[in-house]
Amino acid sequence: MKTFCGRANPTTGSMEWLEEGEDYDYHQEIARSRYADMLHDKDRNVKYYQGICAAVSRVKERGEEAIVLDIGTGTGLLSMMAASAGADFCYAIEVFKPMANAAVKIVEKNGFSDKIKVINKHSTEVTVGPDGDMQCRANILVTELFDTELIGEGALPTYEHAHKYLVQEGCEAVPHRATVYVQLVESKRMWSWKKLFPVHVEAEDGEKILVPPSEMENCPGVASVCDIQLNQMPSSDFTTLSDVVTVFSVDFSKPVQSASTYYRVQLEPVKSGKAQIVLSWWDIDMDPSGLINCTMAPYWVKPTSALQWRDHWMQCVYFLPREEPVLQGEKLYLTACRDEYSVWYHLQKAREGENKADEEEHKADVCVESPVCRCRAHLLWNRPRFGQLNDQNRTRQYIKSLRKVLKTDSICLCISDGSLLPVLAHYLGAKQVQYLVLFFRSLHFNSLFFSHILFKANHLEDKIKIIEARPELLKPSHLEDKKISVLVGEPFFTTSLLPWHNLYFWYARTAVSTHLASNVTVLPQAASLHMMIVEFQDLWRIRSPCGICEGFDVQTMDDMIKDSLNFRESREAEPHPLWEYPCKSLSDPEEVLTFDFTKTVPQHCLSTEGSVKLLRKGKSHGAVLWMEYHLAADISVSTGLVQMSNEKGNCEWNPHCKQAVYFFSSVIESEILSDPTAVTYAINFDTKTGEIAMDFKL
Repeated sequence: MKTFCGRANPTTGSMEWLEEGEDYDYHQEIARSRYADMLHDKDRNVKYYQGICAAVSRVKERGEEAIVLDIGTGTGLLSMMAASAGADFCYAIEVFKPMANAAVKIVEKNGFSDKIKVINKHSTEVTVGPDGDMQCRANILVTELFDTELIGEGALPTYEHAHKYLVQEGCEAVPHRATVYVQLVESKRMWSWKKLFPVHVEAEDGEKILVPPSEMENCPGVASVCDIQLNQMPSSDFTTLSDVVTVFSVDFSKPVQSASTYYRVQLEPVKSGKAQIVLSWWDIDMDPSGLINCTMAPYWVKPTSALQWRDHWMQCVYFLPREEPVLQGEKLYLTACRDEYSVWYHLQKAREGENKADEEEHKADVCVESPVCRCRAHLLWNRPRFGQLNDQNRTRQYIKSLRKVLKTDSICLCISDGSLLPVLAHYLGAKQVQYLVLFFRSLHFNSLFFSHILFKANHLEDKIKIIEARPELLKPSHLEDKKISVLVGEPFFTTSLLPWHNLYFWYARTAVSTHLASNVTVLPQAASLHMMIVEFQDLWRIRSPCGICEGFDVQTMDDMIKDSLNFRESREAEPHPLWEYPCKSLSDPEEVLTFDFTKTVPQHCLSTEGSVKLLRKGKSHGAVLWMEYHLAADISVSTGLVQMSNEKGNCEWNPHCKQAVYFFSSVIESEILSDPTAVTYAINFDTKTGEIAMDFKL
């Protein structure tokens, strides 16, 4: 059986369906899973073990047999904890067949086959009775079904079903409860991930201001959470406007309701400011007393406790539908609305002299319907893209470059997704500006709609011509039989996953070459691929074997991940936003390949080989790769390294782009600097596929 998988094609800029072998999906699932990260989460594992031991003890003290139901067992770790704590029998449910098979092997290897039955089904399909999957209902419910938002992986409907059909009334649950916390903040940085800010342009005829469309100003955005490593957000980038408050909690030992609902809490700002963002996280109590607690609270909430790094549970950033000015001490109501899988927030001010009846009326005003984007920008751009477009330093580099290359008679064509460059080119004096909206792309209608409302908001509908066409199908009539004198791109394309996928601009430039004037200026004029060897503070854990976890042998899982990585993933780089994942450089950054946009894409591959010296002590976890775009003479923008402190090698990364990380299959520890170790590399850019293959030897 063949599997069809969607992949971005950097040579066409579109998503294409590729035929893969029947094992592809399975290997992808395992290789990209967070199992290693969870097994390395010492805090989570210890707390689960303590909670399970306590639950088994409570059941035994009542003179009952301890029958455990473990939903989403994964490696079988929690079931093995229960069995070793004295549970009489465990039913371990795992819907993903390869994982269920691995759990069977791990359980057997650890000697618990007589106490644990692995059931390869979705929990809603499990039957109970003499001939069923379970002989009887369980009296201990153990699960780990949570994501950063708590409910995003379907925890609520799963619990609801389990209480109805799979567990006894009054059962013990581990975790016993989850509590969601929120804090109201003002943050220009985070707000820039939702809104488009005005852009000021100094033109020949005075200052011009690019204003966002009114449709965007009033748009609530989308309900999807922005989950990040909030512990990497400096305190200087936000101002807390409220104390931390509990917004809701769920008791997992009692029947759970998954139907859409809302929770309302009263807030009093501790500081005046602009309420823009709701920061949120949760904790879980493993026992009814709350003494065994596992928390996702960020650094400023629990400054004295050691923070456990984890990537499977982070913190949430929610954007309010609009910015609300608030005053210290005034009465506010924050409403958390949720459906089965997601949460969103509204903020309301209490009315003057409001009484109980008014409060009830206020509640009736609450809209529990999920927000829907009306401006299409939130469907077109992700959060980092908003941040990128609002980055004033970056915009200044493009303005400076456009000033250098544009003339009053310039005929300009822009190729980039959802870009502000056509407006900037017009403001800076281009005679004629065309914007090529690539009509075959999946987000073409959103791009088209947003471009129309952006140009209209700035009274440019008749000044910038939108062309809907594939670059290779561009006709002279599209351009009114004129030749392009300036071709511009950021470049940015929504389908790009890895830094070099935006080289689609080069392919588009090649496709339109017959429409370019002989003395055409291309901006950017070139790009270069850069590389550096790094030691990660924590990210290495997602690729590191675990071996023994809380006394249980999970080597089978390590082997399974390794096999899946070797299937393909270990020879490929993967995208990560490195501003969230601290690392230090062990080598100097090195330029390894260049791409000349003034010429068409060559037929032959571009290859390079070389070596980089490790200049600092540390563990070489992998190589980081990124692109730099050379806009014009002496003006470049980097999608990767922004700054590096030479003494310690600490790196500052572009926060609006994901960098490519190639994890080494083995780690080398460099100690002696008198005889530096070198890492050799071979990198090949296949111009036929637009992909980069790489190999490193330590």
